Amino acid sequence: MKQLDPKVTWLWRAQGLIRLVVFWGPAAAAAGFAASSAGGMAVGSIVAGALILFFLTLALVWPSLQYEYYQYDIREHDLLVQRGVLFRRRSSIPHNRIQHVDTRQGPMERIFGLSRVAVFTAAGMSADGSIPGLLTERAEAIRDELARRGGDDGV
Repeated sequence: MKQLDPKVTWLWRAQGLIRLVVFWGPAAAAAGFAASSAGGMAVGSIVAGALILFFLTLALVWPSLQYEYYQYDIREHDLLVQRGVLFRRRSSIPHNRIQHVDTRQGPMERIFGLSRVAVFTAAGMSADGSIPGLLTERAEAIRDELARRGGDDGV
């Protein structure tokens, strides 16, 4: 099994910190304000501080755990993707069911020089398999390899 590029942990941390600033920080402040209405300013400060500390720890520690448990392998007949920290998931996508493969790169991924591979089958509208956190050159090589091996001819 192959692992993602280690830089993906920094990408996920940056995304977690952005979520903290944009969403969880204001939510924690609102929860602290609500708690201060019920129990005083000290209680509100403790609630807000605890929530911010929790989400900050989550943003900084969780990506390392995700990285540890996200693995993939291009085997002879299928693509195997394994992920999940608390709830583990292993997906096997047979090469002959692959309809098309994309590489994708958002603005944050571009900053870190990373891309993700999205694998589509006839089963759904969204990607059935995804491998995030790959160096762009590696993602393109995997895309080309899966496209070469795959190909449901519609028969």
